[in-house]
Amino acid sequence: MSYMEEYKKWCEGNEFDEETKRELLAIKDDEKEIEDRFYKELEFGTAGLRGVIGAGTNRMNKYTVGKATQGLANYILEQRTQDKGVAISYDSRKMSKEFSMQTALILCANGIKAYLFENLRPVPELSFAIRNLGCTAGVMITASHNPPKYNGYKVYWDDGAQIVSPRDKDIITKVRNVESFNEIKEISEEEAISKGLLKFVGKEMDEKYLDILKKSVINPEIMKEEGKKLKVVYTPLHGTGNTLVENLLKQLGMENVYVVPEQKEPDGNFPTVDYPNPEDPKAFKLALELAKKENADVVLATDPDADRLGIFAKDAKTGQYMEYTGNMSALLIAEYRISQMKEKNILPKDGMIITTIVSSNLTKAIAENYNLECIEVLTGFKNIGAIMKKAEENKDKTYVFGFEESYGCLIGDYARDKDGIAAVMALCEAACYYASKGKTLWDAMLDIYEKYGYYKETQVSIVREGAKGAQEIKDMMTKVRETDIDKIGDYRVLTFKDIDKDVVKNIETGEITKTGLPKSNVLYYELENNSWCCIRPSGTEPKIKLYMGIKGKTDEDAKIKLENLKNAMMKIVQ
Repeated sequence: MSYMEEYKKWCEGNEFDEETKRELLAIKDDEKEIEDRFYKELEFGTAGLRGVIGAGTNRMNKYTVGKATQGLANYILEQRTQDKGVAISYDSRKMSKEFSMQTALILCANGIKAYLFENLRPVPELSFAIRNLGCTAGVMITASHNPPKYNGYKVYWDDGAQIVSPRDKDIITKVRNVESFNEIKEISEEEAISKGLLKFVGKEMDEKYLDILKKSVINPEIMKEEGKKLKVVYTPLHGTGNTLVENLLKQLGMENVYVVPEQKEPDGNFPTVDYPNPEDPKAFKLALELAKKENADVVLATDPDADRLGIFAKDAKTGQYMEYTGNMSALLIAEYRISQMKEKNILPKDGMIITTIVSSNLTKAIAENYNLECIEVLTGFKNIGAIMKKAEENKDKTYVFGFEESYGCLIGDYARDKDGIAAVMALCEAACYYASKGKTLWDAMLDIYEKYGYYKETQVSIVREGAKGAQEIKDMMTKVRETDIDKIGDYRVLTFKDIDKDVVKNIETGEITKTGLPKSNVLYYELENNSWCCIRPSGTEPKIKLYMGIKGKTDEDAKIKLENLKNAMMKIVQ
């Protein structure tokens, strides 16, 4: 069926309500908009279902959410795990609450118990709750850090991690097999409750989750003592973070926590930011203003579903607030926690750090220093979760730390997704520890560079929207894939990995081996001098992403090398 035929079906079909039809009839003369809404169906990517809110097959609406949920329900019924139930949470985005209730009621209509959070809660608490309640699956309604017009639908399985292959493909097949929206089963909230199928989850789960986090603090006495003096500014960016953060830090002894008042309350319009993303320095504008006013030591921000954390820390020597990348903040936490575990003789001998292929090579240096195994996986924290699950089943490795460069880490095995709440706590603990040694967090970061080398990384996104853009991204990947590249900028290519074809080519010898990674549209170049580049299309947004990293002798040397490598990569792709 063409996009125009699909459009007409939505405008005329009896399964669609009048509000939906009015919205679509209003664009009847805008063929480009019609094409964008109907040229494809939303699909599960690295973070599940995600799209612009609105009517259409390529949009987030009650029909696409309903179809996804009915497909998920059919899969759960096929697995015969419906009695274990599904945990559901949501963030502050537009329609999140409505989509979460709709998801719960469709599951209940299929005889599947639903554990719905009574109010918005962050991703990591949902992941924890799935495991705590013994659920078969979980659903989080969120578009993470995307602009306000987006929402999304993340699906988790019983280990608390987002679904991975082949389960994700099996579920999307079930979703596609729902041919008519009339197949979506319905039940009222009252009936679902009376049948014991709809259960609400509240503060009792908060307490269990926070207890787990508090037990993971390595130096609680130092945190309590230094917490009397250390000043922290925090912003949830109108999202879920402050449902837990302020309370958690207070319990741990942090007496000077300043939450940005204009961004404290949940608001899906995100009125004070263009883009509620802690990766974007502009999102810190109000937080930095408050930090300067209060002379704060650390400035922290979580995204709407609170799985990502951004950080600025004050450099006492210059008085400036220094920005950390996702690699920097995660590896600062890793170095602090692992060094303290070693000092206290609680570092597992079979310990592992798990990271992604587009994260910093500094991870390998830290792992080697502490005799830990470093395991690299494809982009997406669900792949880190998959390694954790395998180790848990085999009882052959102990999880110590995991992170990805996109501002997300997990400090313990209580959950299976990145945890911005725990990251806030861990960075505050680290700040307290280093303060007890007369150092700032920025001093600690510089110490890491002096110890291991000046590793620097960056990322560039090339946006191409719509059907035409999707083809352009495909063509870019094809062009690079089919081009023999033996040098990028100043660096010789040592090995080339085409993960989609499961091929690793040694450029010097021509030897071909396998990647050992699941099939994925990713190209990776290992370069000389501990440098690297990677190219992949985003799984959730209309963009192609370029990643790169180098190791410099000094901070300035690293910055120059990274800029040169970035420019060389841009020339190759465009």
